[in-house]
Amino acid sequence: MRAIRFDRFGEPSEVLRVEDRPDPEPRFGEVVVRMTATPINPSDLLVVRGLYGVLPQLPATPGFEGVGVVEDGRGPIAKLLVGRRVAVINQAGGNWAERVCVPALRAIPVPADLPDDQAASFFVNPATVLAMVRHVLQVPRGAWLLQSAAGSALGKMIIKLGIHDGFRTINVVRRPSAIAELQALGGDAVISTTDGPIERQVEEITGGAMVRYALDPVGGDIGTGVFNSLAADSRMLVYGTLSNEPIRVDSRRMIAGKRVVEGFWLGHWMQGRSKIKAVPLFREIARLIRSGVLSTDPGPRFPLEAIQPAARAAEAIGKAGKVLLTL
Repeated sequence: MRAIRFDRFGEPSEVLRVEDRPDPEPRFGEVVVRMTATPINPSDLLVVRGLYGVLPQLPATPGFEGVGVVEDGRGPIAKLLVGRRVAVINQAGGNWAERVCVPALRAIPVPADLPDDQAASFFVNPATVLAMVRHVLQVPRGAWLLQSAAGSALGKMIIKLGIHDGFRTINVVRRPSAIAELQALGGDAVISTTDGPIERQVEEITGGAMVRYALDPVGGDIGTGVFNSLAADSRMLVYGTLSNEPIRVDSRRMIAGKRVVEGFWLGHWMQGRSKIKAVPLFREIARLIRSGVLSTDPGPRFPLEAIQPAARAAEAIGKAGKVLLTL
């Protein structure tokens, strides 16, 4: 089979290549999936650059999620999945390949009415959104939720979930040209970092009340501005480090105002949930994708051999949608 590999950390255009690899053989409790599509997520490219929180032993194949058809399996559960189309949740990475071997419990059957471009991105962004907003922050109806990187695929899902669940969003972008798009999508307020400090703009929008719920995947000056926008008795989740810079936190504001800042990692959150509890989560994701709330905007498709231009397209400013590798 063919697979995308890298043997050193660095820029994707320099270190990624296509190699011939042996077909995987499943052990007991595992399935082999013939992949049909797999997205290029920011987390995948952070792994390639050596900047992700957990890194593989090299050489390695990237890819945390995707969709395909189960070709083989060992064990009772695995055999039941043979011939089924599944979303492949690969915690160790490895989905950028024609075939991949994963535990049977990480091959999630997907409804027939979900096309491949939605099933390929079934897990990472939709589950992160639901976990952070509904389960961890538990944002109530009518409340303000402040988020940075609002123009990302995940940020757009949060805007649509806000409309669905009845909370309001303040959405931070870096490019003024992105404001109109997010307003048209339903963002209650969209602000640009070019128009002044985030906290000053949030103060104006909320009439001085600031916000009790916030999300930041950026860090640096933007993450610091999000923290400075918190009201007393508030909670902020940090789920990324896109700037590769730390957030500057005034400890006096945390102590005096009960402002809580904590990290969120979907893998850790899922490990704390039983397989039984995961089933309703997957069903809710499918329902919300079907209704358009957690759907992914499809972008350009590339074959494995075009991984360098595919990686560049995935990081292009103002890209149209999620870039997929198709097999």
